[in-house]
Amino acid sequence: MDTENPSERFDVKHCLTESQEEWIMQDMTFILFGATGDLAQRKLFPALYNLFLDGKMPVSISIVGLGRYYCSNEFFQSKVEKALRLYSRRAVQTSGLQDFLTKFRYFAFDATDRGSYLNLFELIKNRENELDIPENRLFYLSVAPKLVDVITSNLYANGISQTLGWKRIIVEKPFGSDLKSAQQLNDTLSKAFSEKEIYRIDHYLGKPMVQSFETLVLANPALEALLDHKQISNVQITASETVGVETRADYYDQAGALRDMVQNHLFQLVMMTALHLPGEVTTKENEIKKMEIIESLRPILKDKVYLDVVRGQYESGAILDTPVAGYKEEPGVNDSSMNDTYFAARLYIDNPSWNGIPIYIRTGKRMDKKSTRIVFELKNKVEESNVLQTEEITPNLLTFEISPNESISLRVNMKNPSSNRFYPVYMNHSTNSKDQPEAYELLLFDAMLGNKTFFAHWKEVELSWKWIQPILEAFQEDMLPLYPYPAGSTGPEAANQLLQSNQFNWW
Repeated sequence: MDTENPSERFDVKHCLTESQEEWIMQDMTFILFGATGDLAQRKLFPALYNLFLDGKMPVSISIVGLGRYYCSNEFFQSKVEKALRLYSRRAVQTSGLQDFLTKFRYFAFDATDRGSYLNLFELIKNRENELDIPENRLFYLSVAPKLVDVITSNLYANGISQTLGWKRIIVEKPFGSDLKSAQQLNDTLSKAFSEKEIYRIDHYLGKPMVQSFETLVLANPALEALLDHKQISNVQITASETVGVETRADYYDQAGALRDMVQNHLFQLVMMTALHLPGEVTTKENEIKKMEIIESLRPILKDKVYLDVVRGQYESGAILDTPVAGYKEEPGVNDSSMNDTYFAARLYIDNPSWNGIPIYIRTGKRMDKKSTRIVFELKNKVEESNVLQTEEITPNLLTFEISPNESISLRVNMKNPSSNRFYPVYMNHSTNSKDQPEAYELLLFDAMLGNKTFFAHWKEVELSWKWIQPILEAFQEDMLPLYPYPAGSTGPEAANQLLQSNQFNWW
């Protein structure tokens, strides 16, 4: 593949790294551990196919899928095709389909058997020789955390990750279950891969709105003026789901909302929201700024957790008029479980830009709507005005909706000539989500290029766990109530009190 002028083939709208040469797409081998799992079927195969349709994959790529049970290459390719027809955001096209499918090979793999690694290595090298691919290898670990150690150590011990080209490894969450386990997991990875080669994936960082947030502000002086910190009274970040625990009880009843959503997804949104960088920046500068933000988060002391944190668990209720069971009635959940399915907190970033501005975060299952959004509430000037003191005027809101739809809206106050009173109206622009690449498309493309801008650095992960650790300990010592909330609601009433103590409301 010709890489002398990649700009003619790829539309790379990202910041530049220190070494732009790293961002050239090269032929490679993509080794997917967990190729028979749900993530591969629903997200990874469709993402690879849509990259293929867009010409954003190397011409020569060997994709090796690993699973525990034997099947032929032809059967595996048929499973990939079925996944595309079920889950691809774009319809499967007859033209080029076989070319795409023939890039896949299947390998029955036992992570604990040294012979499996030796046979895998032989398959990788044979395909590299057959397709004239250099020793560039991208490993994707969509496996249980307990297998990360044995897989990475064996990749190194058996020479698979010792290449003449580059090597990279993508690791799915959960990245640890507390500070200690996260540090142990990172130590394990670091024995075989350098920090530069480790890509900790967080699909929230692949959302197009999140990736374009900073450039949107820079491209629109009007938005930049609205986001003047002197004008912001508070920020609210919500990630609500209508689904329950579904088939994930084995994992979720041990993790809860705090581990499953807050330590990774919501903290990344906090960092991206608070990130204000002038002009184009390097990946390194981006990493440093994000770490500065998370390091500036005001700690919450274990014995004071109740002042700033609310946790809850859904009970039976209704979603879109359909009755649903409570959490403890879900299959696989212990009927005495004290696991949190809802989490809300008040945060403060102690730096000059955000000093004194509360940031509220919340996430929950079985809530009234599926939505991930960032809301900036602007200061209400009515209190400072003698003219409008008798008016009930709602504050201006600038909202960035991340999913399921992408939109930017501004709520302003208009005056009704007949009543001579103000009422709120929305100015809104939304994009067609079907035309937008999905998060895994953008993140896989970046990993193939070697662009780490939207992957989590280890220090971000470690600092997040350090902040959360006292809260985990308070949970374990029953120092915080677990509030019930009906399915289909906005969460427990105590979460409203969290804002009302500062004279705010959830939007």
